[in-house]
Amino acid sequence: MTTDTVPRAGRREWMGLAILALPATLVSFDMFVLLLALPQLSADLGASSTQQLWIMDIYGFMVGGFLVTMGTLGDRIGRRRLLLTGAVVFGIASLLAAFATTPEMLIAARTLLGISGATLAPSTLALISNMFRDPKQMGTAIGIWAGSFSLGAIVGPIAGGALLNHFWWGSVFLIGVPVMILLLLLGPTLLPEYKAPDAGRLDLPSVALSLATVLPFIYGLKETARQGPEPLPLIALVAGIVAGILFIRRQKALEDPLLDLSLFSNKALSGALVSLLAFSMIGGASLLFLGQFFQLVSGMTPLQAGLALVPGLIVSIAGMSLAPALARTIRPAYLIAGGLVLSIAGYLLYFLAEADSSPALLMTGFALASLGGGPLVSLGTNLVVGSAPPEKAGSAASLSQTSNEFGAGLGIAVVGTLGMAVYRGEVSGAIPAGLPAGAVAAVEESLAGAVSEAARLSGGAGDALLSAARGAFAGGVSAMGLTAMVLMSVITVTVIALLREIPAFGAAQGGGGQGPDASGGLSAEHSGEQSAEHSGEREAPVASARG
Repeated sequence: MTTDTVPRAGRREWMGLAILALPATLVSFDMFVLLLALPQLSADLGASSTQQLWIMDIYGFMVGGFLVTMGTLGDRIGRRRLLLTGAVVFGIASLLAAFATTPEMLIAARTLLGISGATLAPSTLALISNMFRDPKQMGTAIGIWAGSFSLGAIVGPIAGGALLNHFWWGSVFLIGVPVMILLLLLGPTLLPEYKAPDAGRLDLPSVALSLATVLPFIYGLKETARQGPEPLPLIALVAGIVAGILFIRRQKALEDPLLDLSLFSNKALSGALVSLLAFSMIGGASLLFLGQFFQLVSGMTPLQAGLALVPGLIVSIAGMSLAPALARTIRPAYLIAGGLVLSIAGYLLYFLAEADSSPALLMTGFALASLGGGPLVSLGTNLVVGSAPPEKAGSAASLSQTSNEFGAGLGIAVVGTLGMAVYRGEVSGAIPAGLPAGAVAAVEESLAGAVSEAARLSGGAGDALLSAARGAFAGGVSAMGLTAMVLMSVITVTVIALLREIPAFGAAQGGGGQGPDASGGLSAEHSGEQSAEHSGEREAPVASARG
């Protein structure tokens, strides 16, 4: 079967894609505006430093913990139904957050936002696989969907700053309400419904084990990165690993598992997942260091630091959007690898950074790395979803998003810790003699602590400490850049090794497109054919949804 016989999406599907892009945009928007609103809301609610951390982190914990469950739940009860249900809860939780009167109330609202947010990404991505069965169109649609996350990150600092200049901090949460209302009004008309045929019951013990795996593990990663190897985060990491082993054993024993582990036998899916996770590791650590460098080394305000990221986010959208069109003539492996080489060049600029370097150096590095990563994010996500059977698309989509969550956490914990170790090693020799033990600890813990302590010292001692701390932090950025270059090189080799046999998207496949390609993964063409083969299983619900 050729791609000419695969049903092509029409105007209704493209309008539906615009609706599906709204929740994706909102997720990254919400993250960036909260960073700007945190000082105001903390002062207004009287939030302690611990409560501030939970306000920031609980959303990510809940999203990461519930992604696998929600992706599989959508396959069972209907992807559109789950998406719209999540939209209702997300809108209500946004109202609760906007009008919270205590830190505890805001943390509870953010918890609901995270649980409902876990329904959005896998549902939207799985629905795209139903709506766009032509491989070329699916590639373009996923590129647009992926780019919408960067769009939210661009709009977030600008719109958030404008709102906070004119309204109270809760106004930033109200943005989600009209978006969810629009999704609820247009979704039933523009979005098809899909439910896996003969879907079994949701295994609640597996749900509990998945939460017991992801939540402690993410918590342990973040707290280890923040505090170092303290007992509680380490216990959480071990508990998550043990629960993960039990989860895997249970999935192997179930006839209808929460997560079908056989998906990982597909080389295209596994290779794309590993590459996405590794790329997210570098991305998470990169943003951590950039934000501090721009503010504490270059002297930018928080808003200026956010705007300094905008050029990189814009070219990221370009990379994600252009990649599917280029993948029609260039094999995905080589297109992704070429982009990663460009990312390596970007991280070379991180490696060359010094304390007196212009912010333009790292802005350029971030832009090159973001542009080069666009093909991996767009085409990698396409391969993950397209390599799975239609009835498992929700589960595959949740794996894609979970890899991003784990990658960001691992990046901050591993790559971030490495960079901070370089900082501590260099700054310790520049601490003035006679400084109190608490002040020494603050200087060694972070650049922010060093800036604070330097301001308390009189004369040239404070300037010397500040200069040394900034130089040490630049050394940490350089170490992060070197680590990123090495890791990007490994990903490049991995991509070529595992994905090189996958043809260009929509290209004719030898042997009539029957079965998996030589790499063990399904080509985009075969993915489209497989969707067509299952059309009899899902045609009735799709037809009824479209009237």
